[in-house]
Amino acid sequence: MANVYETLRADIITSMKARDSARALALRTMDAAIQRAAMDANKPIDDALALATVRKAVKNLSDARAEFEKGGRADLVAANTAEIAILEKYLPAGLDPAKLDALITEVIAATGATAKKEMGKVIGALKQRPEAALIDFGAASKLIQAKLP
Repeated sequence: MANVYETLRADIITSMKARDSARALALRTMDAAIQRAAMDANKPIDDALALATVRKAVKNLSDARAEFEKGGRADLVAANTAEIAILEKYLPAGLDPAKLDALITEVIAATGATAKKEMGKVIGALKQRPEAALIDFGAASKLIQAKLP
């Protein structure tokens, strides 16, 4: 099975051959971001790095889309929505809310966290779990805050 980065690189070639310039541009921009992240971290490109970079790009695009909506820029909202749709295909499906809730409850019990000031310990333990690649840490953070007094 090809990893995320290899798939993305192959899709760049496919979209260029199909003359799909919008898709090719989005994928080439993502490729450059992944390479830059690898250089900055001084690590080889692996699935974890590629997924983290794609997830960050999708979050930034979503934040920008919200700002464009506030500003009434329908053209930019549409462009961001299209780019997000292209990039989300490279992200694994997340954990469903019930499984995420159960996992957080389990990790809170395992770490012995009893207050919000111990959130870092819980999130650190979550990141060590095998399911970490599937976790939306923004949603997880809100659930942890709700569970800790």
